[in-house]
Amino acid sequence: MRSEAEGAVPDEKQAVSSGSEESSSKGKSKKQGSFWKELPVLVGVALVLALVIKAFAIQAFYIPSASMENTLQIGDRVLVNKIVYHIRDIERGDIVVFNGLDSWDPEVDYAEPSNPVSKVLRAIGTAFGVAPNEKDYIKRVIGIPGDRVKCCDAQSRITVNGVPIDEKSYLYGDAQTGDQNKPSNETFDHTVKPGQLWVMGDHREVSSDSRAHRGDPGGGTIPISRVIGRAFVVVWPLDRIGTLPIPKTFEQPALNAAGVVVPATPLALGFAGAIPVVLLHRRLRQRRDA
Repeated sequence: MRSEAEGAVPDEKQAVSSGSEESSSKGKSKKQGSFWKELPVLVGVALVLALVIKAFAIQAFYIPSASMENTLQIGDRVLVNKIVYHIRDIERGDIVVFNGLDSWDPEVDYAEPSNPVSKVLRAIGTAFGVAPNEKDYIKRVIGIPGDRVKCCDAQSRITVNGVPIDEKSYLYGDAQTGDQNKPSNETFDHTVKPGQLWVMGDHREVSSDSRAHRGDPGGGTIPISRVIGRAFVVVWPLDRIGTLPIPKTFEQPALNAAGVVVPATPLALGFAGAIPVVLLHRRLRQRRDA
């Protein structure tokens, strides 16, 4: 028989110890139960926040066709900035997502889900950019309001306001053969009306873009009001993560030298309107102080 000094634990201490273990185990079970009860709430809040962000700020989109290769591949997921065009105007070279409902036919046809569960899953997938949306398109802006977009010059280049643009950096090319798409196999000469955009895919030989819709009311152009936002980054798959900058050819000052009036952004208009008000207020204050 071992003494207390040799390590034996008195009955009272054993009782206290067993009581502590029981309360600890009850605490753990309560915490686990609480977690599983709170999990649906957390998921619900996360979904609501995601939908709010999607509605007002950033939205993911799935690339369903080859019309923007090699810039964008089938199955890519891109993030679209829905705020940027409240701060600045759409620029030539931007890659934009727009709604083509009632104006352009879908580039890719999808079978309608056959049961309610499939419809719900399809809607959720579309909302979070993991499934395609048949009424949304993604193209590159070539002409903005007032631009004269024409194909082609003596070197087979598209011109904007008489200025040729170098599209080699983004037009589709076959890595094996080295062949690259021509800027266009079709000739066109179109002046973009106010509130419209001339858009084209980077894979010109398969893209159904403004060229293919010249018989529509807009003459092939799309309404600026239908633009959802600017695609600015590829986020999936992981080996294709990267930004989508405006090609340098669209930075040529000569593109705006033909008298094209670029509409001011709401912010710029606000500053322009505020300046006379501030000056008038200052003058009245000076008179009052005098």
